[in-house]
Amino acid sequence: MNNSAFKNQIGGDHYKVLAIQPVEYIHANKMDYLTGNIIKYVSRWRNKNGLQDLHKAQHYIELLIELEFGSTEDAQ
Repeated sequence: MNNSAFKNQIGGDHYKVLAIQPVEYIHANKMDYLTGNIIKYVSRWRNKNGLQDLHKAQHYIELLIELEFGSTEDAQ
């Protein structure tokens, strides 16, 4: 697998430095789009966009809560 797409990251190396790439974890666990993005942003925040990535993860969590439970106020 020398030509594996996992060895070729476009736009940095913020995933290649991790023991398990988020895409591998997300795919193996059959996660949906929103959950996958939460995993992605929480996994890379220290190596890419810092606090901005944590805010992105937070936004996806809020979207997931609203879609699964109604408004974020209803879920409390």
